[in-house]
Amino acid sequence: MDLSTISLSSSLPSPFLSQLSLRPKTASLSGIFLRNNPPPLFSRPNHRPIAAALQQSQNDDFVLEDVPHLTNFLPNLPSYPNPLHSSQAYSIVKNTFVSQEDVVAQNIVIRKDNPRGVHFRRAGPREKVYFKPEEVRACIVTCGGLCPGINTVIREIVCGLNNMYGVEDILGIEEGYRGFYSKNTVRLTPKVVNDIHKRGGTLLRTSRGGHDTQKIVDNIADRGINQVYIIGGDGTQRGAARIYEEVEKRGLHVAVAGIPKTIDNDIAVIDKSFGFDTAVEEAQRAINAAHVEVESVENGVGIVKLMGRYSGFIAMFATLASRDVDCCLIPESPFYLEGRGGLYEFLDQRLKENGHLVIVIAEGAGQEYVAAEVPAVNQKDASGNRLLLDVGPWLSDKIKDHFTKAQKMPINMKYIDPTYMIRAIPSNAADNIYCTLLAHSVVHGAMAGYTGFTVGPVNSRHAYIPISRVTEKQKTVELTGRMWARLLASTNQPSFISSDLEGVVQGIDSLNITSI
Repeated sequence: MDLSTISLSSSLPSPFLSQLSLRPKTASLSGIFLRNNPPPLFSRPNHRPIAAALQQSQNDDFVLEDVPHLTNFLPNLPSYPNPLHSSQAYSIVKNTFVSQEDVVAQNIVIRKDNPRGVHFRRAGPREKVYFKPEEVRACIVTCGGLCPGINTVIREIVCGLNNMYGVEDILGIEEGYRGFYSKNTVRLTPKVVNDIHKRGGTLLRTSRGGHDTQKIVDNIADRGINQVYIIGGDGTQRGAARIYEEVEKRGLHVAVAGIPKTIDNDIAVIDKSFGFDTAVEEAQRAINAAHVEVESVENGVGIVKLMGRYSGFIAMFATLASRDVDCCLIPESPFYLEGRGGLYEFLDQRLKENGHLVIVIAEGAGQEYVAAEVPAVNQKDASGNRLLLDVGPWLSDKIKDHFTKAQKMPINMKYIDPTYMIRAIPSNAADNIYCTLLAHSVVHGAMAGYTGFTVGPVNSRHAYIPISRVTEKQKTVELTGRMWARLLASTNQPSFISSDLEGVVQGIDSLNITSI
């Protein structure tokens, strides 16, 4: 039985299917209940009600974290048959439409007597839509830093709206959030976006900051836009949530949908972010180049700095995939240079054994050491992110000084920072397919009347997720988890856990963060 996607009607005892129990988010798990949203979604006309909740169940504790629907604040909004009813492409699909009762489990590995836990509404086309295709004016905006796959998402939103639903009026908002009130737009058609997936960057250009909720929603209303697709990271998604709240406050017939974007793969809840696979693949090229360089000289030391402000997923996965890395340093794992079990001791040993070594370091690692030696200015970028100190050159100098001065051993240092090369490339085949699924899922959700949501795979099944769930915390590498253990086994590097750092690591792992 596939536990990642279940139907409420098939999983609940029939005597309870006629009752609905709503409880606040802080309530204890007893029976099935819904989080965050009032019940009009389930009682509106022309919409099949979701299987109702168990008030008391001795066997199952079940939580549905639902997303808002336009009928929550527009109860008389009419619905229409989904155009996919007459689609030639979808006519061969056995179950074209997702049932209102289908949900996706956040945790699929549970023990016999444990609660069923949190579930999300399954993504996909619904039998009814809440927009007439000829009345839709959609817009797409990209915000924040670059990432492989942005153009693919743009392309597939445009083609999905047009090919599946017959929507022809689609605008591209240029240069991020400020483009809404700077009047920067471009008309998007399947022809315009036909080959943009072959290029890196974003067709619409991007920027950080510039979010002004009132101006943005004023512009959305003035232009007659009724579907807003927002591609960006956690800061961008928080902005999307504020746009949705203002739209609801004004009672506008506007669906606001987010597509989470971060090359660091630190978005909570979802399995991974788009562009991550491409980033890991490209990072390996840099690691391979470093390995070739240091292997070809005497006492070669290669350092490769990769992306990862607060989460070391790219560094960890690239290291695991490469098998040429001797040591991987990430933000989640404190390390120290000198003393027993320190980095210097390990590098001394590895260089004597092999004659060369490669270190991968995430950009957010070792910030406290750099700050202690380099005058730091507490500055932030336009998105509110703290500007990091450059740990790569600092580590290069430290290692060079250690070997040449302390060990009296000349070394050949090779430092590579492929950050902008990785960010700027087009997505690979796997990410292209993933971006297509994301784009189609978000289009189906907006057409079905959902709003204030984001989309992503949860245990390999695409789901509609409340924006607050992907912005409330960052996903990080779990230092006591199996994946980090696999890396330590692969590199044979020390864990850098001394008596001074043991409490720090325990404190990190005790935080309420999402990890693997």
